[in-house]
Order: sequence, then C-alpha cells, then structure tokens
Amino acid sequence: MVLKTIQLNRKSGLDSRAINQLVQISSQFESDIYLTYNGHKVNCKSIMGVLSLAIPKNAEISLEASGSDDREAIKQVIQTIETLD
Repeated sequence: MVLKTIQLNRKSGLDSRAINQLVQISSQFESDIYLTYNGHKVNCKSIMGVLSLAIPKNAEISLEASGSDDREAIKQVIQTIETLD
C-alpha cells in the first residue's frame, strides 16, 4: 500500500474535466486507488465519487493505492493532478 498527501494547486480545484482525466488514468491500473478529502474517502475510479467531494483550490488531499501496481498508480495519478491546467 502506498499513501501520499499533496496540495492541490489548481485555480479551480478539481472540476469535472479534471476529474474525468483523473478517473481515466486511475482506471488504467489494477490497484484500488482512493482519494480522501475532508474526512471523506472515495474510489478514484468513480466519477460520481470524486465529484461528490467538491474539492476546492488549495485543498490538501490524500491518495492511497493498494495492489500489484500501486507505486506506479500513485505516481501517475499525482503526475496527472499536478499537470492538469
């Protein structure tokens, strides 16, 4: 299991377009990937789950992955979040 906490530096937080990209990347991995914000944990492969968090700009979020490709999954998910425009 891999757990990372990051600061979300996007101007608009995680909007629907960004969430769509996040879900697409997460779905490419076998590992279970979860995002936690404000005490609520959701599956990163669920658009509705991530949307329900309403993550604003400058939010601190935690990402957790467990499975055979968990390290690569976390790496790619964080890279995706950090490069969203």
